[in-house]
Amino acid sequence: MKTLILAGGFGTRLSEETENKPKPMVPIGGEPILWHIMKLYSHYGYNDFVILLGYKANVIKDYFINYFYHRSDITVDIANNSVEIINNNSEPWKVTLLDTGLHTMTGGRIKRAKDVIGDETFMLTYGDGVGDINIEELVKFHKKHGKLATMTSYQPEGRFGGIAFDEKQEKVEKFMEKPAGDGGWINAGFFVCEPKVLDYITEGDATIWERKPLENLAKDGELYSYKHTGFWKPMDTLRDNRQLNQMWNENRALWKKW
Repeated sequence: MKTLILAGGFGTRLSEETENKPKPMVPIGGEPILWHIMKLYSHYGYNDFVILLGYKANVIKDYFINYFYHRSDITVDIANNSVEIINNNSEPWKVTLLDTGLHTMTGGRIKRAKDVIGDETFMLTYGDGVGDINIEELVKFHKKHGKLATMTSYQPEGRFGGIAFDEKQEKVEKFMEKPAGDGGWINAGFFVCEPKVLDYITEGDATIWERKPLENLAKDGELYSYKHTGFWKPMDTLRDNRQLNQMWNENRALWKKW
């Protein structure tokens, strides 16, 4: 099963890092967040990736073109213009790098991968979020309900401490430091889709996946939610990046399943 990764956005909220590189290439612990996402899928045996490129596509292309050599011990015979691989530590990945346009929206990027997807079930995620999602259980859930799409959902914690008052709304009866949010669940990505979902992408490159396609899939009863209650965090800001790096450096990277 192929895994599509949306990696073409401008990453404007992380402009300190994305001026010279696309957001999925911003590092956590010395490796791009894209690598961390791929390592999670690879842990569950999914090694066939389609990276949907846009902004600074060549940075990602260069990374994977040189990936094998950067993770190998090599002997370079300059006189004979040859390279011998002594030891290779790279993953068994097959990576298709698909340039889907600079200004193409998320739905349009997915639709441009139609020929690569073919008639097979595929997975889809964003190139800027990590979590300890059990991909095996996610796929099982998708196959069980038999509909066109599964979205992983997550209930984020509140940003601030919560207070419970007495009847007069004066005395504090209970204080909760960063409790679960308002009870709502949000889109955490990590989709599993049938190829027919592409029929819901009807506005070409201007289609935003999170708008009409998902709205209409839900309206038609074809979208199910896999509720993830473990760890998940997007990397939207420089603060998020610093937090993820701190977790990695302190051996608290909860998304590291490999």
